Amino acid sequence: MKQVIKINVNDIAKSIETELIDIRRDFHMNPEISYEEVRTTERIKEILESLNIKIVDIGLETGVVGLLETGKPGPTIAIRGDIDALPIQEANEVSYKSRVKGVSHACGHDIHLTSVIGAAIILSKMKDKLCGNVKFLFQPLEERNQGAKKMIELGALENPKVDAIFGLHNQPDIPAGKIGLKFDTALMAAVDRIEIIVEGVSAHGSLPHRSIDTITIASYIVTALQTIVSRNVNPQEAAVVSICKFNAGNTYNVIADRAELLGTVRSFNPELREAMPQIIEKLVFNVAESMGAKAHVNYYRECPLVISTGKYADIAKSAASKICGPDGVIDPTPSTGGEDFAWFLEKVPGCFFWLGVGNKDKGIIHPWHSTKFDADESSLAVGSAVLAQCVIDSIN
Repeated sequence: MKQVIKINVNDIAKSIETELIDIRRDFHMNPEISYEEVRTTERIKEILESLNIKIVDIGLETGVVGLLETGKPGPTIAIRGDIDALPIQEANEVSYKSRVKGVSHACGHDIHLTSVIGAAIILSKMKDKLCGNVKFLFQPLEERNQGAKKMIELGALENPKVDAIFGLHNQPDIPAGKIGLKFDTALMAAVDRIEIIVEGVSAHGSLPHRSIDTITIASYIVTALQTIVSRNVNPQEAAVVSICKFNAGNTYNVIADRAELLGTVRSFNPELREAMPQIIEKLVFNVAESMGAKAHVNYYRECPLVISTGKYADIAKSAASKICGPDGVIDPTPSTGGEDFAWFLEKVPGCFFWLGVGNKDKGIIHPWHSTKFDADESSLAVGSAVLAQCVIDSIN
């Protein structure tokens, strides 16, 4: 007969709330972008070691795998938090503002990793009441959509084998104290990346008729790409095609012979996702050819859909209800944002949910990747408690 664990996780979470805020602010003030999360990694290790949580070396340059072993047979449950920041200058004037010029936690990964640390503190305090193992995955490179796959390849889900995994992402559109969770349908979109190269002929800026002007041609391509969603996608479905970087030319009086476009494609329909490369290539090639240029398209699959299914989605909903109350769990509108946590869900069952961090009264309303992004810090105890409760209920 399995032992039913009876403990008020909320009480523990509230008792460590001040500690969690201090931890979050330390990470917030010292953000590190992908591939450079060195201080973040060392600080996480220090905290886990202080909790007598084993550090598992799987060959990561940055990022951490922690293992809480109970010494009793049972499942291995993993919880994950990403750790990298963005190359964005923070505009908030707060005491804990980023001290690193041009870098900030504008996507709230400091909230995520602190929530996992909070869950580690809670679970370490009740280790004698647990069985099996808990893995704490502090993942690097999420903003590059490479960290989850790297951790999987290095064996983060093995030795011991992970039976289920949980993760969260902050959501400023949801009030602090609430959890957003979807069942069997996507919470976040599939993510692909496109690179478009346009090749033409350079000439003096005063002699445009002697050139094949790649800036003009690429501009037409950018405009034409917007017709894909409006004319190739069912209006009842959601999709995004965005060009986010445009490089061409070296000086003011030479017409550029090469232009490079970088962008992202987001979709929810697997059939549409499969068709997108051909749709984009046909449009790009035809526009370029009609204006005398050549074009090349490189299309990269980055992240699958984020979909939580089965009993672990039910467990997460139940856990969130215990922490936030029955009205604290909402069915949110899916986001065209993506998350490489989807790769974990392709390997093991689990659930990924949104942690509400918004607070209109405090002016905490700004979206991910904004220079003014911030989070209501009361969400830290909530995120920690929900993750810990997910582990406990999975063991039960």
